[in-house]
Amino acid sequence: MSMVIRRGPRRLIGPFAFFVMAAACVAYFLYHAQNGPRGMESKQELKVQIAELAAELNGLKAERAEWDARVTLMRREEVDRDLLDERVRSTLGRVHKNDVVIMGR
Repeated sequence: MSMVIRRGPRRLIGPFAFFVMAAACVAYFLYHAQNGPRGMESKQELKVQIAELAAELNGLKAERAEWDARVTLMRREEVDRDLLDERVRSTLGRVHKNDVVIMGR
C-alpha cells in the first residue's frame, strides 16, 4: 500500500474551502436571526405594536366604563335629572336666555 502525500497549494484548498463554507453558513444564519421575518428586529417591532395596541385597549376600556355608567344612570327607575336635562338640551337645542350651558364631549 502506498500513501498519497499532497504537496503544494493543493493541500490547502480542502481545509480552506471547508472553512469558507462554514463561515458562509454561519453568516447566513446570523443575518437571518437578526433581520429575518422572525428575527430580533421583527420582535422589537412587534413589541412596539403590542404596546400601542395595549394603550388603545386601555383607552377603549375606560370609554366603555364611562358609557356603562351613563347607561346605568338611564336604567334606574328614576332617571338622573342632570343627565336627562343634558340629553334634552342637546337633542332639542333649546336653552333659556339666562342659562349658561357648558356641554362636555
